[in-house]
Amino acid sequence: MRQIQSLKPQDIVIVLKIVALGGHPWKQLDLARDLGLSQAEVTFALERLKRSGLIDDTKRKPMRLALFEFIVHGLKYVFPARPGAISRGIPTAHSFGPLSKKIVASDQSQFVWPSEDGAVRGQAIEPLYETVPNSIKNDEEFHKLLALVDSIRIGRAREIEIAANELRKRLLEKERGT
Repeated sequence: MRQIQSLKPQDIVIVLKIVALGGHPWKQLDLARDLGLSQAEVTFALERLKRSGLIDDTKRKPMRLALFEFIVHGLKYVFPARPGAISRGIPTAHSFGPLSKKIVASDQSQFVWPSEDGAVRGQAIEPLYETVPNSIKNDEEFHKLLALVDSIRIGRAREIEIAANELRKRLLEKERGT
């Protein structure tokens, strides 16, 4: 009997990229290119996502409720993040996107993915997968989703609650509107 492999961080990145595409058609080759992965990595990730119930049997449609529940209740335990040293990088967590307007943070409590391309200084957060800082450059919605996920991975109760509410809107309420 073949053993089912556990989810990997890039699997979550892939399914969030599919969500960010908003129903537009995509090919595995396009995902691989956009995310800095090999086509084989995307193929294996889609299979793990299907077996985990985070994408449908066709491997095309995210199971949004299951994804939301996993991100809010399990992700920080499976793929934890810990703030590190002050670094130059790309804003994430409540330092970017929808939460940056809702959570007032001092310069010392900014969070970034370390990157030479970044213009912000803050505490370094390891991204879910190493290619994330390069893969968000031309996709603001994808960046926002990943920042919300980071807020859940590192946030305190208030930040997690606000991030979960925003993520609910983006994953569940948007789906009903389409």
